[in-house]
This record gives sequence, C-alpha cells and structure tokens, in this order.
Amino acid sequence: MTDLGLIAIGAGIAILAGLGTGIGEGIAASKAVEAVGKNPDAEGKIRTMMILGIGLTETVAIYGMLISFLIMFVLGGKL
Repeated sequence: MTDLGLIAIGAGIAILAGLGTGIGEGIAASKAVEAVGKNPDAEGKIRTMMILGIGLTETVAIYGMLISFLIMFVLGGKL
C-alpha cells in the first residue's frame, strides 16, 4: 500500500514542471513589454519571438503533465 503513496508523490513532483514554466513565461512577457516600451517600432518582431518562446516553454509543462498521468495510470494501475 505504500507504493501507492510513492506513486502519488512522484506524480506530484512531475507536475511541478508547470511551476517553472509559469515563472519563465511571466519573465518572458515582462521583458517583451519592456522591449516594446523601449522600441515601439519593433513590436511585431518582439511579439513574434515572445509567442514562439512561450510556446516552446509551454511544452515543458505539457511533458510534465504527461509524465504525471503516465505515473498515475500506468504504474498506479499495476497495484
């Protein structure tokens, strides 16, 4: 029965990837706003690069969630 608790802890640790992702996306958005404030003419390029960066960063959270689901349902289903 303790294996179920360890599986839950592992899934919780895997989903913590979303914490770093949220912080990183917030920093990227704030730096983009600063850059647009300094150089409004480059808004289109800055926005494009920010959206691309945030999209790539979001994959880390999705992978963390996927690993969490795999831990819960694949390993948890064997008990």
